[in-house]
Amino acid sequence: MKAIILAGGRGNRLRPITDYVPKPLISIKNIPIIEWQIKYLKKFGISEVIICSGYKTKMIENYLKNKKLGIKITFSIENKPLGTGGAIKKAGKKIKDKSFIVINGDIITNIDLKKMMEKENSIASIQLKTKFGILQTDGNKIIKFDEKKEIKNTWMNAGIYNLKKETIKKLPTVGDIEKTLFPAYAKKEKLSTIKFTNSEWYSVDSFKDMEECSLVIEKIIK
Repeated sequence: MKAIILAGGRGNRLRPITDYVPKPLISIKNIPIIEWQIKYLKKFGISEVIICSGYKTKMIENYLKNKKLGIKITFSIENKPLGTGGAIKKAGKKIKDKSFIVINGDIITNIDLKKMMEKENSIASIQLKTKFGILQTDGNKIIKFDEKKEIKNTWMNAGIYNLKKETIKKLPTVGDIEKTLFPAYAKKEKLSTIKFTNSEWYSVDSFKDMEECSLVIEKIIK
């Protein structure tokens, strides 16, 4: 099975680092995000990774060509930003299988991809966590603090998909899959979700995310 990594963004929230280095090459524990992701995908038997890139692509190519990661790596290069939907559509021309995995290029997780592979046109979801401490109260008295508490039965898109090949022709040439195909398919009840509880999941969008992820990443991706 093949996987597409959506790694074309500029990573503006991680500037000034991303003025000089593309986000996929930002290191966590001295290993770039893109390498962590490839190791994660390989662990679940992915045979080929297609990297959708546009910003500082050459730097990513030069880094990966000197690494022996035991997996075929190809690139789908965007000369202008295509959005997530457009990027998948362009990269999808390289895919012949009946379905494929897509992962956002800033996700670090231990979500079980085998479960995703069992259900086509599915989206991985995790329970939403609060970004701030939650107070448990009795009247006006605080009785307990909960940090980053999971909100029960509130599910968040985890940025990992198993899509049928036939969805590629439905995607926009330019535009985001989250605003085009997904809403349309949801209305027609063509989408499923695989729910994951107690999974580790980080979207590396800030320096705080990098710091938190660095504390656990070697346990997440072995």
